[in-house]
Amino acid sequence: MSTFVLIHGGGDVGWYWHLVEAELRARGHDVVAPDLPADDDGKTLVDYADAVIEAVAGKRDLVVVGHSFGGFTAPLVADRLSADALVLIAGMIPSPGESPDEWWSNTGCGAAVKEQAERDGGLTGNPDPFVSFYQDVPRKLAEEALSKERAHPSRAAMAAPWPLDAWPDVPTRFVLCTEDRTFPPDFVRRLVEERLGIVPDEIAAGHCVALSQPEAVADLLTGYADTEGARP
Repeated sequence: MSTFVLIHGGGDVGWYWHLVEAELRARGHDVVAPDLPADDDGKTLVDYADAVIEAVAGKRDLVVVGHSFGGFTAPLVADRLSADALVLIAGMIPSPGESPDEWWSNTGCGAAVKEQAERDGGLTGNPDPFVSFYQDVPRKLAEEALSKERAHPSRAAMAAPWPLDAWPDVPTRFVLCTEDRTFPPDFVRRLVEERLGIVPDEIAAGHCVALSQPEAVADLLTGYADTEGARP
């Protein structure tokens, strides 16, 4: 049995993972999916990691998972807890010393969104979240997700440099969503290769894949846990 530590993205809450959590628990695994302390504008990425570690409360056989902006927090948690595996799902990949504010220009994400929007008629980066964010999530579920949005991340978290000197020495996987209208797939493939040196696994889904395809996400996560947990 593994313990999956599920870290939500910006503006979100732990509820984002509830369907994946149900799938994982049905397969006999444990799950921790806390709300990050985003309501305090002075909280930093280290504070976010502290909150997750407190929620883990000594559990073992950890697979740490970060979605979207959670990619800035998940490696900090995986490093400090010596996790069995680290998984980013449609995640931001930070470099040492890089703040989230700097990430957008450093990676070329903004330009990639603009280029993809020109190709798809403005779907990518569309201001309507039902178009650019929840396009493949059932409408009622998407509306419920929107009702839970909050201010996040904090200004302190956005401005502070990512504190690690290097990517953690933890087996890392990346799940790329091929229909993502937030982080264009071609951009993500390049970034994963440049910053992680791995080939991502791909799933035909939009950015919020834990809501649109929870069973498929659970399949991937349990597969990673089985593979990494079997290593000496």
